[in-house]
Amino acid sequence: MPHDHSHSHAHIDTGDRNMSAAVAANLGLSLAQIAGGFFAGSVALIADGVHNLSDAATLVLAFAARRIARRPADAAMTFGYGRAEVVAALINYTTLIVISLWLAAEAVPRLIDPPGVAGWPVVILAALALGVNTATALLTFRLAKDSLNIRAAFLHNAGDAATSLVVVVAGILILLYDWRLVDPLATLAISGWMLWTSVHELGPVIRILMLGAPPELAAAEVLTRIAAIEGVAGVHHLHLWQIDEHETSCEAHLVVAGEGAQISAKVRAMLQRDFGIDHATFAVESVGASCIGAPAIGHAIG
Repeated sequence: MPHDHSHSHAHIDTGDRNMSAAVAANLGLSLAQIAGGFFAGSVALIADGVHNLSDAATLVLAFAARRIARRPADAAMTFGYGRAEVVAALINYTTLIVISLWLAAEAVPRLIDPPGVAGWPVVILAALALGVNTATALLTFRLAKDSLNIRAAFLHNAGDAATSLVVVVAGILILLYDWRLVDPLATLAISGWMLWTSVHELGPVIRILMLGAPPELAAAEVLTRIAAIEGVAGVHHLHLWQIDEHETSCEAHLVVAGEGAQISAKVRAMLQRDFGIDHATFAVESVGASCIGAPAIGHAIG
């Protein structure tokens, strides 16, 4: 047991160090890119810098949420603080959507009248960004496997590496052919990537916050499996929701023909074994004294 405890703390400490290093790298890179973009007159480089700055903020918020989520349940938060990471993900994705729309608005006028751009600063800083974003993605890769919040940060940094590559190509085309139009086009590509990624990843976050059932868990199947257990005469008012990314809760009214404690224990064991549901609460009713006209799933509104 002491070995497991020590290993857990070592994993947390390593993760915190990786997150701190990723934040520092992104912040320094962002400031360099934005300053270089103004110097070179490149809105694409500024766009990439703002995107990286938003990712630095994303990492800060993700880091803070990760620490808050470790707190145990208390009287104020009886389900614990795990949803802090989900809330952080919602804030980060919403911010990225706003930033992507702003970048698109900045790029569109430049399609009509593309300004001059200094190609070398664009290429050098974007190449630096490519290296930093790749390193940052690698720092958060291990943590991303177990956290929706950190996974969001990882996906952004992996996307940033691809975005920086786009900006490098744009800078080279400006150097070789003085193709000024490529700068606003690259900015629109960055904006489109940010918007698509954010909207795509926002759905699961909203689902958790709206108390939705896990997408891989069919409520009808859960009902069928519960009803098939010996001693269960009926089931209604079934609720399934995600407490956080890793824990699902089940609540239902069980109509039993027999000893309620034993039957509900069988149902809990089945839910844990077959569906991975560790948190289940049942209201036990006897045959002939159950709810009348109750819906099988959810509860009546109004």
